[in-house]
Amino acid sequence: MTSARPTPPSTGTTGIPRRTLDTRARIALPLCAAILLGLAVHRLVIVDPEPRPYFEFSGRTMGTTYSVKVASEDLDGDTKATLAREIESQLELVNSAMSTYLADSELSRFNQHHSTKPFAFSKETMEVFRVAREVSAMTGGAFDITVSPLVAAWGFGATDRPPRPPNEETRRDLEQRVGYKKLAIDLARGTVAKRDPRVECDLSAIAKGYGVDRVARALEALGHANYLVEVGGELRGKGKKLNGLVWRVGIERPDAIERTSQEIVVLSDISLATSGDYRNYYEVEGRRISHTIDPRAGRPIEHHLASVSVLHTEAVWADALATSLNVMGPVDGLAWAEAKGIPALFVVRDVARQDAVDEGFKIITTTAFARMHEQE
Repeated sequence: MTSARPTPPSTGTTGIPRRTLDTRARIALPLCAAILLGLAVHRLVIVDPEPRPYFEFSGRTMGTTYSVKVASEDLDGDTKATLAREIESQLELVNSAMSTYLADSELSRFNQHHSTKPFAFSKETMEVFRVAREVSAMTGGAFDITVSPLVAAWGFGATDRPPRPPNEETRRDLEQRVGYKKLAIDLARGTVAKRDPRVECDLSAIAKGYGVDRVARALEALGHANYLVEVGGELRGKGKKLNGLVWRVGIERPDAIERTSQEIVVLSDISLATSGDYRNYYEVEGRRISHTIDPRAGRPIEHHLASVSVLHTEAVWADALATSLNVMGPVDGLAWAEAKGIPALFVVRDVARQDAVDEGFKIITTTAFARMHEQE
């Protein structure tokens, strides 16, 4: 799983000073607006044939940026103010409950709750725990919100990166504290209990998607059915822009230097999330140490998958499934997604084409993704 999480404004999406490229920088391109994408900070290009065929609301949340585009013939001052307040309210609700950097958040207090007694959560946080449990079970633990101690040990937590990866003894000890089955989630009572009091949770690989869904539902409740919501790269689109065109986004080519689109996707009543490892990593003796940790192995992934994008009706599910497939890799992940009928696009490093100047990539899609793409 990735280590991205809600952070203070002065940090990147991983909660630590950016050690690679400054992915928050935006590049202005003709007819395109740059948007940061995903837990590993991947970017989408929003394609606009006409300037501003919508009203836009933007800001910062969960240590990253958000952008909400609403297509409407006219929004008066009061309506704009109402929309801005509602958007901020929904995002603040998620951040204040699920941040690991706010000491008084529900999640932070739960992590400091070194007991096996049940801990009461709000209905919103319980909903995220529910989805997390379902994804963990269906992926055999490839998605696991208890992976936080391993993430920190490998140098991608809130503290400074250790000079070297953890030794085997440390890693084995930390593995004893990780495992989604160590959580007893009681939806009826609204509580979560630790079966091991040392367990700590991190909802970063799912919370931004949940925030996108909450904003989308709030917009619809206010009567707006044409919108594109983006939080830290997780997206959900519905309806069309004022020019009658659908929302089109370009998935970024995995390149640490140049920013270009790899694939154009239409977001019409669908959500999109991407997970990858091509920016947030470090190297030790020529070995790439990815920020994506496999909870099942207790160590960073070592396969050739650069990124994976998932389409789903709900952003919270797209978010968690993209992380899961990134952990599984291009072989197991593709087979699993095919078997489950999940629309997914894999960008895989073509080792045979790589050289000192450029990295070659292969695009592989599931049958479900290809079918949806043909219908666009």
